Amino acid sequence: MLDRCSVAAALFAVCCTTVLADPVPFKTFDRGQYSHIERPRQVVVRSAAEWTALAKQHGRAGPQPSIDFARTMVVGVFLGSRPTGGYDVEITRIERQGADLVVTWRERKPGADEMSAQVITAPYHLVAVEKFDGPVRFTRGT
Repeated sequence: MLDRCSVAAALFAVCCTTVLADPVPFKTFDRGQYSHIERPRQVVVRSAAEWTALAKQHGRAGPQPSIDFARTMVVGVFLGSRPTGGYDVEITRIERQGADLVVTWRERKPGADEMSAQVITAPYHLVAVEKFDGPVRFTRGT
C-alpha cells in the first residue's frame, strides 16, 4: 500500500512533466486540390519575401492576398502529388505547447470502395495564425 507522500510525489511528477497546450485560433485562406508543389512539405511563412517565393512554387500567379506579416504568419501543409482524386489535407488544430507552436494536420485518402477521379492531384491547406517567433512543429493527427 502506498502512503500519502508516495502518492503526492507521483502526482507531482506527472503534473509537472506534462506540457499544457493552449489552443491558438487560425483561419483558412487557401485550400485546394491542385498545387505545383509536388513533394510533401510543411511550411512556415513569416515574411512577404517568403510568401512571394512560396506563391511562385505553389503556382499562384498574379496578386497575392495581403498579409500583415508584422502580426500574422502563414503555416501550411502540402501533400505533394497523389495519383487520383479523393485525397485531402486539413490543418485541424494549432496550439502552444511550452515554447513551441504545434500544428496538427490529417490526410484523407479515398476508400477502397469509393470512386475517385483519375487525375493527379496535389492537395494543400494554408492558414493564417498570429505571429509566433518560436519553433513550429508539425504533427500528423488521425
